Amino acid sequence: MNPWLAGAVALLVGGLGPALWLGARRDPVHRLVGLELGGAVTVLILLLLSQAAGQSSYLIVPLALVLASFAGTLVFTRLLSSRP
Repeated sequence: MNPWLAGAVALLVGGLGPALWLGARRDPVHRLVGLELGGAVTVLILLLLSQAAGQSSYLIVPLALVLASFAGTLVFTRLLSSRP
């Protein structure tokens, strides 16, 4: 196992666990934070996997995920801010 794969596994275990816990447990604001943490960790995992495979063409998926995550954050923040 090369260091890129080891880093991806470490992020998978140590990063997505807290994101899932935040996303499943608390009030809507904490769920949004868990969603953002999960998106950021997923992007980092995909970047590490593309480095491990040695394929620069795999970088388009994390780039698209960053844009979708940012747009989703704006939408959910707008929906949460309209709450009484």
